[in-house]
Amino acid sequence: MNEDVLRRELRSRIEKLIGAKVESYRRVAGGYTPALRLVCQTTEASLFVKIGVTPLTSKNLNREIRIYNCLSGDFMPHLVAWEHHQSEPILIIEDLSTQHWPPPWDERRIDLTLSQINALHNTPAAVETYAQVHGMSDANWPAVAADPEPFLALRIADAKWLEAALPSLLQCEENCPTAGDSLTHWDLRSDNICLTAKRAIFIDWNGACLSNPRLDLGFWLPSLQYEGGPAPEKILPDAPEVAAWVSGFFAARAGLPKISDAPRVRLVQRQQLETALPWAARALDLPTLTTI
Repeated sequence: MNEDVLRRELRSRIEKLIGAKVESYRRVAGGYTPALRLVCQTTEASLFVKIGVTPLTSKNLNREIRIYNCLSGDFMPHLVAWEHHQSEPILIIEDLSTQHWPPPWDERRIDLTLSQINALHNTPAAVETYAQVHGMSDANWPAVAADPEPFLALRIADAKWLEAALPSLLQCEENCPTAGDSLTHWDLRSDNICLTAKRAIFIDWNGACLSNPRLDLGFWLPSLQYEGGPAPEKILPDAPEVAAWVSGFFAARAGLPKISDAPRVRLVQRQQLETALPWAARALDLPTLTTI
């Protein structure tokens, strides 16, 4: 099927879902996967449309649609329409493209985001557990211990530092549960956070589950610092187990080969590791990291 025919078919499906003619549309850049993203204009509204185009993006989008249909809160965009589909699911939400997408960050924007994260974590939800969504086996610092070369190739820490730090990192990570009863997003990052004048809105909900709220918050903090925000411990103090888990997540993945469906993810994981690892070093009183 050529691109023109596919575009006509998609336009027809979108129009059927929203009950209006699409007068114009534009592709939206961004995101870390090849999912098709559009802003569609009708005579009365502007809408954001996301379409799965690969097995992974379709699987994730179908789950995101399920999350939208079992959750509600002003930390979520307004859901307009959806269509489950094995190969090309469609999700349509309000268009937030004219709002602020950080960075930059300032104190007010950080406070708005923290307030909504707290609201999210205190919202009752009938969703799956972390283990059901993300699996039981977390390949973090144990994976680095088993095969340190991908981590060492990043040149963020050397083998001597790793040998000295690993026992504490492994122990603290083991003390950090992923299980919990709170609704969590599990992909809080600036590209998934939209800020209006009064509130923060989170997008990309396919990873949402019941989990540990401190870990969900801690997962956001390295990227916040990387983008000019405060150090993680300023927001989440006395959390060595969270710092160990989060830094281990990025340490075990940032040096691996690129993901074909999400080629930019490794770069972002490297960036987050650059702030997550020093956080862990401070929180666990590990040897000082030096640039290699």
